[in-house]
Amino acid sequence: MARIGILTCSNATQDMGCSSVSCLHDMRKRKGAFERYKKDENIDLVGIINCAGCPTLAGPEKLLSRIRSLTEFRIDAIHFTYCIDALCPFKGKYKSLLESEFPNIEIVLGTHEAHITHEQFRNEVKELLCQAQRNMVDVIKGRK
Repeated sequence: MARIGILTCSNATQDMGCSSVSCLHDMRKRKGAFERYKKDENIDLVGIINCAGCPTLAGPEKLLSRIRSLTEFRIDAIHFTYCIDALCPFKGKYKSLLESEFPNIEIVLGTHEAHITHEQFRNEVKELLCQAQRNMVDVIKGRK
């Protein structure tokens, strides 16, 4: 049995409403980065956590704290979501940090299958994040 954790992108889950459905679907179907597990091998999803957000000076420490919450429950691998793999400029630094801190846990870049190129995905996500949105100041000032 493989015991895994999934690390999601805070921007994707908090700001764009990703529910990890594609990641979980492909985990069940052994697609994408989950092809590494045998079809007859059970996968025990121990937990899903968000990254600490785009880093500040405390970013790496915050990430380690969150990952420790998974490692306390004996995991074999941590999958960085497709979103982190495609979007995060810090993924290499985070991967190295986790490999150093948790040498017995495999760090895997990716979850679900890609349906468009990373470049197309990045462009579409950027468009989503940069849409003009109303905020509380607009409501207070009566702007539409």
